[in-house]
Amino acid sequence: MPAQFLDSKTSQNASYANSISIPLSALGAPDLIAQQTLDLSAGASGLTRVEFSGVLAVQLPLLPVATTVTVFVTRGLTPSDTIVFSAARSLDLSILGPQLIAFSGSDFNAPNTTAAAYSVFVSTTALGVTRVGPESFNFTGTSD
Repeated sequence: MPAQFLDSKTSQNASYANSISIPLSALGAPDLIAQQTLDLSAGASGLTRVEFSGVLAVQLPLLPVATTVTVFVTRGLTPSDTIVFSAARSLDLSILGPQLIAFSGSDFNAPNTTAAAYSVFVSTTALGVTRVGPESFNFTGTSD
């Protein structure tokens, strides 16, 4: 039996390369970069999942230093909610321009509510890292 579509949303902060310039916060402090709520109420209990994907571009500071960027997705509205996905990438010091970070993941056993919230956060280990675009994030809920 095919999966039943429940809901899908997109959060897009920047459609084009180099279309924004937003410095990341202090070391290790997570910045909210995407947030959506999905209606998963028609899903079967224990068989509902949310699939998500995203892409963001960041740029090293003018004086490049070893830097790791961490992206994580929570089921909820805050960085202290349940983390359902995380990935870390060490930026390449030899690249002075934008560096793309793409990811995809799933949250199995998602709650069957009318407003299941998902948030995407990013943090860095160095000061001066800037979000430069593009930034686009997709969330889709399905149930078996």
